Amino acid sequence: MTSPQRALVRPAAWIVLAALLSIAGCATPEPPGPVRTASPAVPTPPAPAPGARPAPSTAPVPATAAPALAPTGTIAAAPPKPSASPPAPPEAKPAAPPPPVAPAGPPPAVPYPQAVLSAANNLFGKADLSGATSARAGMTKYPLVIDPLVDGNSGYQSAATRAMEKQIVELVKSSFPTFDVQPFTTNTLARGPLLFIGTFTAVDRDRKNVGEHDAYRICLALVDLRTGKIISKGLAFAQKNGVDITPAEFFQDSPAWAPDPATQGYVRTCQGTKAGDPINPAYWDRIMQAALINDATIAYEEGNYQAAMDLFKGVLQQPGGDQLRVHNGIYQAAVKLGRKDEVSQAFAKIVDYGLSQNELGVMFTFRPGSTLFPPDPKISGNYHMWLGQIAQRTSQRTACLDVVGHTSKTGPEPMNERLSLMRAQYIKQRLDNASPQLTKRTKASGKGSREAKIGIGTDDLRDQLDRRVEFKVVDCT
Repeated sequence: MTSPQRALVRPAAWIVLAALLSIAGCATPEPPGPVRTASPAVPTPPAPAPGARPAPSTAPVPATAAPALAPTGTIAAAPPKPSASPPAPPEAKPAAPPPPVAPAGPPPAVPYPQAVLSAANNLFGKADLSGATSARAGMTKYPLVIDPLVDGNSGYQSAATRAMEKQIVELVKSSFPTFDVQPFTTNTLARGPLLFIGTFTAVDRDRKNVGEHDAYRICLALVDLRTGKIISKGLAFAQKNGVDITPAEFFQDSPAWAPDPATQGYVRTCQGTKAGDPINPAYWDRIMQAALINDATIAYEEGNYQAAMDLFKGVLQQPGGDQLRVHNGIYQAAVKLGRKDEVSQAFAKIVDYGLSQNELGVMFTFRPGSTLFPPDPKISGNYHMWLGQIAQRTSQRTACLDVVGHTSKTGPEPMNERLSLMRAQYIKQRLDNASPQLTKRTKASGKGSREAKIGIGTDDLRDQLDRRVEFKVVDCT
């Protein structure tokens, strides 16, 4: 074959091959072109003989090349047509919410001496004394007085609160020499010192004052009497072990308990407040009287009953002096001095005070598990007079009374519930006998030990407050 003929045959062969590839559904390969010197050399297949099909290429197919031909006699399946738009990715599942954060447990309780030091160090260590410094220019030390610490439930001083005060005084003298501890008197208060107060309160496992007692909350506050504001707070929780909450002598001898605005103001200044808050007004207005009451209480416990009587009567004549501690103090001093008329008059004032506060708790002592009073005249000798004064003073009012019995923590609660109700019913009967007009104006109920304020279950003078009988003023219905 001549060169011109070969030139005509080669294009014709490629046309035939293209037709076959088109039938097989493959892309038509381009005829080989001249080799580029810039690319690696690829061997060129020898020219086919005249009339023969070109040999298939042995060169490797790039990854992007068209699919290989189907075997002879079959037709390759057409590739799937591309969709108009790529399929949407599967919907992402919403992220799982983070696991709930476990609530923080209650603050740990530590041994009593350690808790006292922790709360006091916290209070003195973070006290902002900038205002105290500017108000006391020229002083080398800050004068500090302590209004005796009290039980947050009863308002009583106890062995525990007095031990706290002693420990804190020792701490101040050894570790905080910038403070000068001075006596709590009207003279020192008149100079506007820093005032230290604190409460010691039984709390439950959640550190609230509602359930079974599990620990004690120590709350301390430092107050600037020149500005009338709290400048620091301290808080800790003490374990129950080794804590003696026996009421101090003056409070053990007290015949009655009632809400007292002065004592409540003290407690509220310490509890539920923060640095920068003002002193509770009920406490602030009676701070001078508190110092005089403290002097009278010390005189009573030292056996100076006439001096205590004079001091308590002096406070009663002052504005803000109408306080339960004052009326109790006059009664107690009169008992110690053997003045029966004054004893009766003083108890009448206690009844009037309690009824004016809508609640009066009287410390009747009963025989264990009984509704009867003990025969010892040293204990129950004045009970007949007490009942007569309660009946008489109540009869002079128009309100009604709910006579509520309470018990100590000793014994199972169902029994305590029944016993407290029976005791309340007995007292109601005695009142009705003394003043028949009260029959329809009084009712009886029992609380068992659910509202115990001391909670030690010793069944003696130490937890007498827990076995009180309350007279609550209620609407007549």
